[in-house]
Amino acid sequence: MTTLTHFDSQGQAHMVDVAGKTSTHRVAIASGRIDMLASTLALIESGSAKKGDVLGIARIAGIQAAKKTSELIPLCHPLALTRVALEFSLHAAQGAAPAAVVCSATVETVGPTGVEMEALTAAQVALLTIYDMCKAVDRGMTINQVRLVEKHGGKSGSFIAA
Repeated sequence: MTTLTHFDSQGQAHMVDVAGKTSTHRVAIASGRIDMLASTLALIESGSAKKGDVLGIARIAGIQAAKKTSELIPLCHPLALTRVALEFSLHAAQGAAPAAVVCSATVETVGPTGVEMEALTAAQVALLTIYDMCKAVDRGMTINQVRLVEKHGGKSGSFIAA
């Protein structure tokens, strides 16, 4: 069984020492979705939401969140990110499936530790921003399926979610 890396031999939480690790190109992709009413999706698509360009603002929020991850997650290392990109896809309601916006966040760096937490944080904050901007018309929106989709680089190699 693999041990948790954020605990020392006495069980105390600590920041992992990455000084001896090789710097490699690291990439992580995370995604998530926000389900909503069809009318809310129509507002987002038309650009007529009262607060402005929902997806443009959500993209900026996700980028800012990736850069601030180490301030939010106590044991994350501050990283020099080389790329943060967010993409959104809009999905109309189909049958029992609600309308939704799916967010994909890609984060890259060259360094001794990965960017999974930065990608997850970017996706989640972008989705929260969509909620914030649209809550006046749809308080029943739900954020779900936030997960790591892929990661590449480092000693552990690649991971691609099933």
